[in-house]
Amino acid sequence: MPAGGFAVAPAGTEFEAKITPIVIISCIMAATGGLMFGYDVGVSGGVTSMKPFLKKFFPVVYRKTLDEKDSNYCKYDNQGLQLFTSSLYLAGLIATFFASYTTRRLGRRLTMLIAGIFFIIGTIFNAAAQDLPMLIVGRILLGCGVGFANQAVPLFLSEIAPTRIRGGLNILFQLNVTIGILFANLVNYGTNKIDGGWGWRLSLGLAGIPAGLLTIGSLLVVDTPNSLIERGRLEEGKAVLRKIRGTDNVEPEFLELVEASRLAKLVEHPFRNLLKRRNRPQIIIAIALQIFQQFTGINAIMFYAPVLFNTLGFGGDASLYSAVITGAVNVLSTIVSIYSVDKLGRRVLLLEAGVQMFLSQVVIAIILGVKVTDTSDNLGKGYGILVVVLVCTYVASFAWSWGPLGWLIPSETFPLETRSAGQSITVCVNLLFTFVIAQAFLSMLCTFKYGIFLFFSGWVLIMSFFVLFLLPETKNVPIEEMTERVWKQHWFWKRFMDDVEVVEMEETVNGKESKKNGFSNGYDPASQL
Repeated sequence: MPAGGFAVAPAGTEFEAKITPIVIISCIMAATGGLMFGYDVGVSGGVTSMKPFLKKFFPVVYRKTLDEKDSNYCKYDNQGLQLFTSSLYLAGLIATFFASYTTRRLGRRLTMLIAGIFFIIGTIFNAAAQDLPMLIVGRILLGCGVGFANQAVPLFLSEIAPTRIRGGLNILFQLNVTIGILFANLVNYGTNKIDGGWGWRLSLGLAGIPAGLLTIGSLLVVDTPNSLIERGRLEEGKAVLRKIRGTDNVEPEFLELVEASRLAKLVEHPFRNLLKRRNRPQIIIAIALQIFQQFTGINAIMFYAPVLFNTLGFGGDASLYSAVITGAVNVLSTIVSIYSVDKLGRRVLLLEAGVQMFLSQVVIAIILGVKVTDTSDNLGKGYGILVVVLVCTYVASFAWSWGPLGWLIPSETFPLETRSAGQSITVCVNLLFTFVIAQAFLSMLCTFKYGIFLFFSGWVLIMSFFVLFLLPETKNVPIEEMTERVWKQHWFWKRFMDDVEVVEMEETVNGKESKKNGFSNGYDPASQL
């Protein structure tokens, strides 16, 4: 039974919106893009710790792991090995620019379908790889899928969800990322025990399951009303809006979407428009959140968890088992975020997590600095368990804060006319810095040793101050009303929303209105209302 409710708009208008089954099902199906993303993240770290995989593709690293005289911190320091992980994100960075076009012109749903096809082809290449080039090509194809999925899915979730549960439903994407990581860790733990040295192929091949789910899901879901209206399909958009809201009383919300779309269509160059003064707060915060998210150090741990635990003296099976534990904590903590983000707000979760991540990383650095040297790892069972607990504490705080909110906040703050372009920049910056961390972490671990955790804790401190002073709260604010209720009310960002800029926008709209109506079918949407 759907639960009834109302999403309140700023001027006293109420948008009637039930939490309908079609919304829940559509969001779950769409969020399987996160499942694929998470599996790719988790599986790479697991297979790179498997001896048969290393022996076939990275024999230099394989020999270093057998050399007891080599530094514990440097056994896996190899640019080729890091490229196996990071190539996915470099490809995703490039693909996101093409995804911005398809998301805007073809819709969110079709863009998710394209992502699913890339995922399936990339999985086939990886599972059947006979040499390193074939393996890297597979990772590049998976990266293209990541670029398309990360562009379309957060927008889809933000636009289809009722305002009052938008945060929770959007975080379904991140929840699926964490489930994908856990699934990959469990698979790696099992396939590592397979005799014959082919278990890594099964690990890479099982990515076909989430790839297939995303592809099938994108064929079953409806496109968002925002996307349909943006492409001039007003009646279809209105029908979908009735269906997903569970009521015939959608006229107020429909009128707002049409007006937002009309203004958006008058913007001929959305990427150039992002540079305008009134869009500066959104783009600065979106970019900052993506950079900060990566410099928490989370992906360094999630990519290379088994490798990291191996470095700290855990055995092969023990390192994979520890990665499973951190993956499970990741999933459970993301569920916490789903239930709390629309109650406690974004800022509270980010600030609390900053304290927790900072303290856990500092303590890990102290333990490793005292107990682990270059050639001997004498953590012992007690300290080993403590390190795993601290890593779990760190992962938990990230999972209910910077993980999901790094995607949620940008997807809900950009106005419609720059939303697709803004999401493209968001994904691009995220993948760029994900690539940087993935390509550099093992080398940084070799150079900084235990100090790597102090490096990331310093960044956590910086980003917490950024949130405290510069990040506004967006909880329960309708997605098309962010300018009035968020940016114009913020002590710092309101200066970018001055009257001069509003007048310039109105003059631009009035000057272009007689030349084009912004819709491909050539009629004025106002005449249809």
